[in-house]
Amino acid sequence: MPMLSRTVYRLQEAALRRPTFSYLAELERSQWLPRAELEALQTRKLNRLLQSALAHSSWHAQRLRTVGLAERVAAGEATLADLARLPTMDKGDARRNAADLVWHGVPGGAFRYNTGGSSGEPLIFHYGRERQASDAAGRMRARRWWGVAAGEREAYLWGAPVELAKTDRVKTLRDRLVNQLVLNAFAMSGARMDQYLAALAAWQPRCLYGYASSVALLAAHAQARGIKPGLRRLRVVCTTGEPLYPHQRELIGRVFGVPVANEFGSRDIGFTAHEAPGGGLLLMSESQVLEVLDASGAPASAGASGEAVVTGLTSLAQPFIRYRTGDVVKLAEQADTGGRGLHVIAEVGGRQTDFVVREDGALMHALAVIYVLRAVEGVVQFKCIQHAAQSMEVLVVPGAGWNEAARAAVVAGLTARLGAGVAVEVRVVAEIPAEASGKHRYVVSHVPLAAELKQAAA
Repeated sequence: MPMLSRTVYRLQEAALRRPTFSYLAELERSQWLPRAELEALQTRKLNRLLQSALAHSSWHAQRLRTVGLAERVAAGEATLADLARLPTMDKGDARRNAADLVWHGVPGGAFRYNTGGSSGEPLIFHYGRERQASDAAGRMRARRWWGVAAGEREAYLWGAPVELAKTDRVKTLRDRLVNQLVLNAFAMSGARMDQYLAALAAWQPRCLYGYASSVALLAAHAQARGIKPGLRRLRVVCTTGEPLYPHQRELIGRVFGVPVANEFGSRDIGFTAHEAPGGGLLLMSESQVLEVLDASGAPASAGASGEAVVTGLTSLAQPFIRYRTGDVVKLAEQADTGGRGLHVIAEVGGRQTDFVVREDGALMHALAVIYVLRAVEGVVQFKCIQHAAQSMEVLVVPGAGWNEAARAAVVAGLTARLGAGVAVEVRVVAEIPAEASGKHRYVVSHVPLAAELKQAAA
């Protein structure tokens, strides 16, 4: 079956004109390059990115001219150090200047996407086939570090389509053909989690992948019920979407009986880093340039934490150049223990995502709510506050396109997810202040969880 799955996946990627497997072959070679050679590769890719931006992205082109880099870029002489001459960009810049950022004629096409963002500020952006291939190939390489080959069985504890009542039979068939089992992280009642554990035991995946808090929740449920998952073929649990806390790692590893490896990235910047055996998150150095900046915007000192500022080397459709992610990271001073030349991230901070509780008591990952808000036009920023299982307050900072139809879409989308009896109150506000900690949380639930589940998720 793995051979058939790899064949189906290769045919799919070829049909979609995504160079996933050729890029994977490149990654398998380049990860062993010495650091200096790897950074030379980054420099060549950076020049290609900047030349494309100069030619096809007027907003970036103007910035390059303003700092006097246009001629060096045109000649292919830009260096990694030259990046620091450019100002950083953030989500607001990407939103305000979208028309001057996107190269719709990028080979393979530019595809529209959106993201909720860590502060609840939706962003519509575009990516191309090369970025898609980079993300997919990077994950496949990371799985191989843990002994999971492309095409072997994987299980995903992941989000579902907006219309939960509809089943996409074509997608389900595709998932099976490429050896993937998808379990809905947006409906985790006790009974449903019992079904998930049974489905996993029948599927016997080599890798279990999902939101960190959702996997921890499933592990806590199995422990509370005294259920032993019995996944004999499982080699690794890969978590994503939020920080993986030590107690969650310990719980997941103990219940499922395998190592736990965390992933770092986001929809806008793509797959960025993945934990390797021996510890440490290895940067996708062939596709990303990572800078760690302190509060003044200068490079953080060795061993110090700072904001992750990323340049996506495969983001030609809509370049993210010196993009402020809002994530706090710390680079490792030591090299990869496995001998790879990839840059190593020692630590990732960030924000925890809450669960929300449906009217029927089932738990849903907060992304189920976020997916609704980010799909509605005119929402500049949002925050959802669940006061009770039957009560959801939504704060919205409106922008162009916000109207009564948008308000109705928010209410309809949330009641479809949470239950028809849930009262959804939408309040339009001028701004949404940060928490007392200074951080932004885009979903907050005040509905108490059972003690054993709360410990896993918190």
